[in-house]
Amino acid sequence: MGVTVRVGEQDAYLARVGRAGMLLLPMITGIGEQVREWADELAGEGITALVWDPFKGRSTDNSTREELSALLREMDDDKALAEQTELLDYLTDELGCSTVGVIGWCLGGRFAFLLAARDHRVANVVAFHPTVPSKLPPHHSYDAIAEAGAITAPVLVSYPSADTAVPNADFEALQTVLQARSTGATFTQYFPGADHGFSDKSRHDKDVNANAFRLAWPQALAFMRATTAGH
Repeated sequence: MGVTVRVGEQDAYLARVGRAGMLLLPMITGIGEQVREWADELAGEGITALVWDPFKGRSTDNSTREELSALLREMDDDKALAEQTELLDYLTDELGCSTVGVIGWCLGGRFAFLLAARDHRVANVVAFHPTVPSKLPPHHSYDAIAEAGAITAPVLVSYPSADTAVPNADFEALQTVLQARSTGATFTQYFPGADHGFSDKSRHDKDVNANAFRLAWPQALAFMRATTAGH
């Protein structure tokens, strides 16, 4: 089981085991039960997991998704990226992690691209159903599809074909940008009929979503192990 730690002016959830690390960027759930379970599972795989808190103590443990969605619409990209960079610093400088990757879901998948494009310490990028629409909503300052071309690390992206937040054409544009990079392998998982947020247990009442996650997660774990191995 992990613990809550104070990093600068923010709280984060930490499951610590060794010198390989992953920064976890949650979906709309915030640091809810499910994200903590994933962090604990990574620790069980020998990977230290540190989770960014997008909503400052609010999560599906104590708030509705509608309330969290309202908070998301107020989020500032630059402030969020500064917080995430501070957590990367904490993983490397304070916890002594020699290799650190980043994994995000939905809104966190978008930030995983933006962060890795700016900070080349990142050893891998895992993005589950990232919210990267080409038509930017008002609270998006940056185009994650365009910026993904600056990522130098290997990337694994999981996309559901029935994603209503990110049209198939936008995913294809993301693939084109990622595959045009001169460094950094691109791994793609594509799930016909699955919905945006298929990782979320609350969506597993639909077999197509549960089956997508059942296939996707072990591959992501193997990718994270491979890209942080030996550290």
